[in-house]
Amino acid sequence: MNTKESMTIKEKLAQSKEEMETLLVNRKPSVGIILGSGLGDFAHEIKDPIQIPFEQISFMGKSTANSHVGQFVCGMIEGHCVLAMQGRLHGYEGYSAQEVAYPVWLMHELGITTLITTNAAGAINQSYRVGDFCIMYDHINFTGRNPIANREATEIGPRFFSLYHAYDEALRKCAMQVAQSHDIRAHEGVYLAVLGPSFETAAEIRMFGDWGADTVAMSVVEEVIAARQVGMRVMGMSLCTNMGCGIEASNPDDEEVVEVAAQKLPEFSTIIKGVVASI
Repeated sequence: MNTKESMTIKEKLAQSKEEMETLLVNRKPSVGIILGSGLGDFAHEIKDPIQIPFEQISFMGKSTANSHVGQFVCGMIEGHCVLAMQGRLHGYEGYSAQEVAYPVWLMHELGITTLITTNAAGAINQSYRVGDFCIMYDHINFTGRNPIANREATEIGPRFFSLYHAYDEALRKCAMQVAQSHDIRAHEGVYLAVLGPSFETAAEIRMFGDWGADTVAMSVVEEVIAARQVGMRVMGMSLCTNMGCGIEASNPDDEEVVEVAAQKLPEFSTIIKGVVASI
């Protein structure tokens, strides 16, 4: 019998899948949702929920970030069975890119074909305001990490694959239409990911803006790369909880992020529910 240290990624995923399926009691989620900083209370919108703490599943990390509960929540949203992560794993918590990506691969093993990943972000585009939403149409990976950069990559999916149109056009359009129909300020933009956990400097924000980035934060891209490797449809959405460092004299802090997210949760819920209903 293999020890945990000698198990392959496929063997680990098979064990995690078996444990999840036992706890899900015959539920078959088709949509995965990752809830970012301050956005975890969306899980309360899920009907007939089953909560599964990350620690109950082998090979899952423990979430230590502020406001990240660290559990799966499975239930119904707009007629679809969804599996939400109430909190996520980050590189700045000490997790490898593969550990961050692991729950996305697990979702795929469970039969989930669509991933909606969300986060709180700083706005770089100066036409954005605090409280706006940004639907990602592309990203810049400035973390220096990639979950596919490992010897076991081809056990999960192809090693080389395109990230052209990584963010599903139909899901993006739906999110924008839902926002517009409810007078919610939303944009389509380019998201840039950094490793963190320190917020960016003013000089870095200026540089990122020159590169074409509209928002910046410390998550999402590793999840998206993992999802696209296995062919999942992806939508990414940021809530702009602050302006980037130095823009309008902004000096971001974690409390501000959580406060703004709490205020905008009803609008966030409206967009997510609208997108799920369209799937």
